[in-house]
Amino acid sequence: MQRKAYVPGVAAFLAVLLAGCTGGSGDGATADDSNPGQPGVATEAAEPGKYRTLPEPCGAVGDKTLDSLLPGIEEIPDEVQREKAYKGEPTLAYDTDRKVGCRWKVESADATHHLFVDFERVVSYDNSVSDDSQAEQLFTQQVEAADLPEPVVSESAPSSSSSSSSSSEPGATPESGSPSGTRSPGSPSATPSGSASSGDASSSPSAGATPTDLQPRLLDDLGDEGYVDDELSDSGSTAKQRTVTVAFRTSNVVVTIEYAEQSATLGVVPDSEEMQDMARKLASQLADSLSG
Repeated sequence: MQRKAYVPGVAAFLAVLLAGCTGGSGDGATADDSNPGQPGVATEAAEPGKYRTLPEPCGAVGDKTLDSLLPGIEEIPDEVQREKAYKGEPTLAYDTDRKVGCRWKVESADATHHLFVDFERVVSYDNSVSDDSQAEQLFTQQVEAADLPEPVVSESAPSSSSSSSSSSEPGATPESGSPSGTRSPGSPSATPSGSASSGDASSSPSAGATPTDLQPRLLDDLGDEGYVDDELSDSGSTAKQRTVTVAFRTSNVVVTIEYAEQSATLGVVPDSEEMQDMARKLASQLADSLSG
């Protein structure tokens, strides 16, 4: 009988405690008053990025484009090796929704060509920072790491006599900023220096002279922002290798293209203008495919 009397007593005591707790919160106050003076107002989360997935990288570049970028790929005699060359080699990826890439390499009698395409989808883990803003910050760091030279500002326009003499020199650049005539691969004027002014009549074609419009620079006609870099390896007596990098950001996806050519002949320098043109065309195609 004592045990039976004890149980109701405990229950009554707990009921009193619960009633006290209920009464303490019955005035409508929130349990978590993280915004004093603004009860019920929550911080609005930043919008997610436009892209939730990435394309299959080795399938992002068509066969016709590979024919142009990788001379000799069509002439690979072994059919199995030729198909393998077209397919490319995917890079190791732990999360194909976040970062993927693909590489191609073709050797021919004239040169060896490499192509690398990388896609990265940026995701912000901070609710107050959007995916686009996080991608913009990442791309800014990438541009800084590229260490692009300051744009060359042309001085006052040369007189008609000096302009005439400069345009007669091979590799000189007219006032429009585009190279005069067509440079053949290996032309010394195709070697980036980041300092030569192509409009200067006294600048005869010499190693290290690059037209202004071919120097590494930001691009305002590719994605939300982009840039092109151009580097010629200093390999001494061996054949030179030129690597052109074109990168751009569209919303929360960053795309990077590396296109390299190493001549099989000593003294022949891969043409900067041609390589930049082909790499930028591929970048435009990829930007269009992402937007489509």
